[in-house]
Amino acid sequence: MFEIIDYNCNTKLQNMDFSPNDSFLKTELTNRLKKLEKQLDADVMSFSGAIHEQLSAKVLAVIEDLAKNPKKRKTLYIILTTTGGSGNAVDIYVNIIRKHYEIVNFIVPEYAYSAGTLFCMSGDNIFMDYYSVLGPIDPQVQNKDGRWVAALGYLDKINELIKKAAPTAENPNGTLTNAEFVILKEFDLAELRGYEQARDLTIDLLKKWLVQYKFQNWVKHETTPELLGQEVTKEQKIERAKEIARILGDASFWKSHGRPINMEALAEMKLKIEDFGENETLKTLIRSYYDFLRDFTNKIKASLPPQALPQFNFLHTRTFI
Repeated sequence: MFEIIDYNCNTKLQNMDFSPNDSFLKTELTNRLKKLEKQLDADVMSFSGAIHEQLSAKVLAVIEDLAKNPKKRKTLYIILTTTGGSGNAVDIYVNIIRKHYEIVNFIVPEYAYSAGTLFCMSGDNIFMDYYSVLGPIDPQVQNKDGRWVAALGYLDKINELIKKAAPTAENPNGTLTNAEFVILKEFDLAELRGYEQARDLTIDLLKKWLVQYKFQNWVKHETTPELLGQEVTKEQKIERAKEIARILGDASFWKSHGRPINMEALAEMKLKIEDFGENETLKTLIRSYYDFLRDFTNKIKASLPPQALPQFNFLHTRTFI
């Protein structure tokens, strides 16, 4: 059953059986997106699912189709929901989007982990509310078995084993067990290097985009007591970006690839987040669209084989569904 809720009167209108290909469902979803576009005076694209290079051509087609529309605006809002993916893919997506849009803002109604967090850092503004979360910037890399794995988790474990293997005054032969020695010995060095490169790329992109986009309108200091009111220099922007990248990229600090990071934690890093919950009209429109979108995509995913779910993606604009 698919439930439709009228958010203006907060009552359930009807319960109906839907196919994901139902034209009514698609029309309703697009109408809700158009209401959000009108409120924001901007184009809107929603992106749900994994972030991978294979999707780049689809992102290109969707953005170019929206950009050539006679009613194109200069600003794009991206409603993002993702568990993450490839940092390389994010780099490609950002290059595509920035070719066509002067201002790019992100809305995170629920979660945008890992590469999704990196994607958000390419925006001019990030909109969240108390329910929304980002995550550590832990890029996912395909291992030799073809599985997508969290790079920082592997690197963190390898570094731990290397430290245990190092001799100390108390343990001249280190504290590495035989089982751990086998793990360390059999680890593919080329694969390890790929994880290191993915980590380095992610950190470099985050620092670059924060300075170039997120901090471009950061003109005066607002939080550091001894600098309040003073103009922000480029060097200070670079240092702030380095610090945010260091914190978000510290796997040992966050403990988990999927650790949720809310607005309060991001504010402690001195990363400015816009709270869409403070605007009742905007909050209602975002949740109206997103709840409908989530039910719609869940309906699609229910029809897919389990092995296809990790690669699931759904893009939506007023011109594409």
